[in-house]
Amino acid sequence: MDEQRTLNGRYRIGELIGRGGMADVFRGEDLRLHRPVAVKLMRRDLARDPHFQARFRKEARSAASLNHPSIVSVYDTGEVSLEDGLHPVDCPFLVMELVSGRTLREILHAEGAVGTDRAVAWTRGVLEALEHAHEEGIVHRDVKPANVMVTETGAVKVMDFGIAHALADTSATTSQTQAVVGTALYLAPEQATGRTVDGRADLYAAGCLLFELLTGRPPFTGDTPLAVAYQHVREEPPAPSDVDPDLPPAF
Repeated sequence: MDEQRTLNGRYRIGELIGRGGMADVFRGEDLRLHRPVAVKLMRRDLARDPHFQARFRKEARSAASLNHPSIVSVYDTGEVSLEDGLHPVDCPFLVMELVSGRTLREILHAEGAVGTDRAVAWTRGVLEALEHAHEEGIVHRDVKPANVMVTETGAVKVMDFGIAHALADTSATTSQTQAVVGTALYLAPEQATGRTVDGRADLYAAGCLLFELLTGRPPFTGDTPLAVAYQHVREEPPAPSDVDPDLPPAF
């Protein structure tokens, strides 16, 4: 997308700041309210597929229903017609809170283990966000360090409900038998084996996240995602204190 494009006469699009499996994220400006925003725009190649269109819209509805200080807010949704070869394509987008800070993945990469105080505080923020989402019937299904930001003021923000599903969506169980969605390092056993997923899978992933914040490494590692997923299913996870004996006995 060309920089400085305006969506629907309201959102000015600037630099690309993120790229996911379904969409690109741009720094933007809400020209009506004069505030910075992040604009998540579905990839044009996927926008031609009705399945992906429906999935993206579902993501937007799920994310927009959440209102919590530890969850990135969704302000608006819409569609924009973009040229794609000979024919235009309608690309859905959502407009989100622009968060300044670092992801936990960036922090872990730079620092390794972060200490018990920060690990517990940041995990508590994640759990508070997940509690709210679960009360609204939404499972994140992709909790991992790259999807959690710590702002410049120290607040925790859970983002990218990109593969979230409503708990009441019975069609989710059929798609899970075809592919495991998520990141293998943080997959709950039921998620790795394609069984029905509920909020407990998010809590398992949050536990893996806490483990990594405390020790600097995830509970299971392997050469392939399949090898890691197998360990989640078959093996008992180690205690953080098994990796770092200097951690308090409670861990």
